[in-house]
Amino acid sequence: MDPAGDASAEEAATVDEVHEDGDAQAAEEHNEPEELGAELAKVTDQLKRQAAEFQNYRRRTEQEKAQSVALGKSLVISSLLDIIDDFERSLEATHKAEEDVEGELSATYVSLKSGVDLIYQKLQGELSRLGVEAIEAEGTPFDEDLHEAMMQQPAPEGQESGIVLTEIQRGYRMGDRVLRHARVIVST
Repeated sequence: MDPAGDASAEEAATVDEVHEDGDAQAAEEHNEPEELGAELAKVTDQLKRQAAEFQNYRRRTEQEKAQSVALGKSLVISSLLDIIDDFERSLEATHKAEEDVEGELSATYVSLKSGVDLIYQKLQGELSRLGVEAIEAEGTPFDEDLHEAMMQQPAPEGQESGIVLTEIQRGYRMGDRVLRHARVIVST
């Protein structure tokens, strides 16, 4: 065997390996920007998704907070509705007392009545400011979402059935939320 031939064969193999390594390295360098671009697109997509999820979370928590505030308001106002009923009964009693009394009413009575009326008006004003309104009942068709039927009576001549004849207790709502259904008597 020729030692010089072996050496040149080894050199040729080494040169081929260097070319192959160079070609592989050149190919890697050529693919590297594509891989980096793909990685960048992937990370950008993840960041966009996280930002969207955070926006949805914020929106959802703001809605839950608003619902909690509305629920809290409705609970407080619902407890005041019985007080409004008491004021209305008191004012009705004063009107009846005035009808029964002949002559002039005492100054104390007039002062007391005007004070009760003033408190009632202020309470009604605050409820109105909060969006609380009475539910219309008498003469309207019965609506189970707004009314609670306490009794039924035969319809008067010329009136159809299913109409609210009398309101026993006024109902209230705040926006779309019914705070208390109107208790009514319905025609049959």
